[in-house]
Parts: sequence; structure tokens; C-alpha cells
Amino acid sequence: MILLITLSIIKADTGGFVGHSAVHPDMMAAARHAMDRAVRSELLIDGHVASCGDDVSLIMTHRYGADSQLIHSFAWDTFQTTTGVARELGLYGAGQDLLSDAFSGNLRGMGPGYAELEFDERPSEPVVCFLADKTEPGAWNYPLYKMFADPFNTAGLVIDAKMHAGFVFEVYDLFEEKWICFDCPAELYDMLMYIGAPARYVVHGVRSKTLGETAAATSTQRLSLIAGRYVGKDDPVMIVRAQSGLPALGEVLEPFAFPFTVGGCMRGSHHAPFMPVSVGHAHPARFDGPPRVVALGFQIHDGRLVGPRDLFADPSFDEARHQANLAMDYLRRHGPFEPHRLPLEDLEYTTMPQIQARIADRWTPLPSPPVPATAGRPASAGAAKS
Repeated sequence: MILLITLSIIKADTGGFVGHSAVHPDMMAAARHAMDRAVRSELLIDGHVASCGDDVSLIMTHRYGADSQLIHSFAWDTFQTTTGVARELGLYGAGQDLLSDAFSGNLRGMGPGYAELEFDERPSEPVVCFLADKTEPGAWNYPLYKMFADPFNTAGLVIDAKMHAGFVFEVYDLFEEKWICFDCPAELYDMLMYIGAPARYVVHGVRSKTLGETAAATSTQRLSLIAGRYVGKDDPVMIVRAQSGLPALGEVLEPFAFPFTVGGCMRGSHHAPFMPVSVGHAHPARFDGPPRVVALGFQIHDGRLVGPRDLFADPSFDEARHQANLAMDYLRRHGPFEPHRLPLEDLEYTTMPQIQARIADRWTPLPSPPVPATAGRPASAGAAKS
């Protein structure tokens, strides 16, 4: 009997230090204490506590599968504990992502985001856990396309026999709560029509057609759609397996050498460059940005997390960081104008509805266009002859 491993990343913003920029060390210590207890009690095989910006991320291995009540309940209790620490310290937005007062079986619709991937552990199992801050779930669309569908990024799509057949992308429509699978490369152009609109369509998972195994999983929770108002950006997480018929580690990281634009930044209402950073620099400050992404590399062996390696703590990403700062300068100079500010349809859960309601009765119809002076007159004789 094959005993599958489940790798879960569950994250939540339960209080910022200072503002929305970081997690207080006391909150991290409380989460690590809870994680240690869970490993000793054998609820978890292994665990690691990480942060990006003001989010606490619980990276865990276990054998309970995705959406396990035991694992989700543990994460919920841990976030309640870190919320308590945040309140004791008067930190900003304490418990911000906990949208309910009581746990109800799993974390769907409750605020915390999560990505989970269940698999049969290979003899060597390298994985990358991506953590982001100040952006939305669709931020993973571009890099997942590059990793698993673009041969200019991933040479293995051309030269690796195990990858040549391509991958299947599972895409969610977050507004209508529907999903679809695209078989790539055959349906690549169809898929790009949708995932090129990342505010609505989000890649939830990617599966190898040759290996028949899931290669990537993302969090797809949109806090504003759950709460019906803006309560903070979603700060998504992602798991990507690498090597042996899947993209090599360098191919997994390569998309982030370009600081592509994502939605997020200040009040979640702006476009800004996605900056790959080391863990020590994952603390957005300038205009709540630029949005940050960290990459933690692990080898999983017998369910144990060997690592992490801080994969973006590498000078080869210095130019991406430099370009991100230049792009941030350019976009900031637009102030409240698009394209820096998100389009109106993406501001539905900010203060926009209150402004619309307050001035609704001041809008009046445009006046009818004036009637031309010659309207209704018979054509002149000369005009008739011509």
C-alpha cells in the first residue's frame, strides 16, 4: 500500500508589525511552539514556520490528505494563538484574516489561504514553497504558464521526453465559482485568453500528462469575495515540485527573473512589480510594496522537510529587483490614475461603492445633441440636381 504524503501551506495575516509590513517575532515564536507540539504528538510528520510580509505561513507534511479537518483545525488554533499575541502587543489588524468566530470543519471560506498537494514521494523529492505578500492569487498565473508551458523558459518541454507531452492546467473562475481544465500545448491559446485576466481566472493546479502526477498547487482564496468588502490582500502561496520529468529547479525559478506586474500594493488597489526577495527582505514598506515573493526550497525525505534554502537570496536576481524598483518609480508617478490604480471593476470591494452611493443622485443625463439648422428643410435645387 502506498502511503501518500501531503504537503500543506496554510497562511494568515493575524497582525502586522509595523502596520502591514512584517510579523512580530513573538508571533513567530508562538507559531513555532505550536508546530513543535504538533510534530511531537505525531499529528504532523514535520513542519516549518515562515513569513512573508505580515503573513504567518505554516508549512507542514502529514498523511491526512487535502482539506483534512485535523490539519485545518490545528492551523486555525495556531492562528488564534498568534492573534492573541498580536492583540497583547497592539499590533495592526490583529486577526484580520480570521473571518469567522468558530472553526467549521475546514478553512474554506474562513479567511486563511492554503495550498495543498498530495503525492507519492519520489526517491528524491525537491519542492519549492512560494510565499507572497501584497498581491492576489492570480499572481501565480504568469509564472506557472512560463514553468509548464513556455519552452523559452523551460527547455525541458522540448528536450525532456517526460515533459514533451505537456501539462494539464486546472483553472478556477473565482467570480462564478466554476473550473475547467486546459490540455496544453493543444489548448494553450484558449487558456491564455482566460489566465491573462488574473483578477478573475486563477490557475489552481498543474498536472503532468506523462507522469499522471500533480506538479503544482496554489491558494485561490479571494478575501474580498468571501467577506464582501476589502479586508486585506490575499497574499497567496504556491507549491511546485521539481526535477525528474517536471521542470528543473532553475526552470521553476526563472519566471521571477522578470518582475512582472501584479495587482495589489497599497490597499490592494494598484498595479506594481512583483519583486523576488530573500526572507530577510520580505517586508514591503514603500507604498505597501513592491509586492514580494520568497522561494523556500526543501528536499522531502520520508516526509521530513530537509531545508529550507532561501532560493531568492541569490545575486542572479539582483537585476530583477533593480528593474522592480524602476518600474515602481514609473507606476507611482501615475498617482490615482490608471494603470497604476486598478480599473474600476477591480475596486468593487474598496471605498468605491460608498462613493458611488453618496453621489449617485448628482449624475444627470447628458443633454440631447442640438438639432442641425438645416434639419427638416427641403434640399436646394442645386443639391437635388447633383
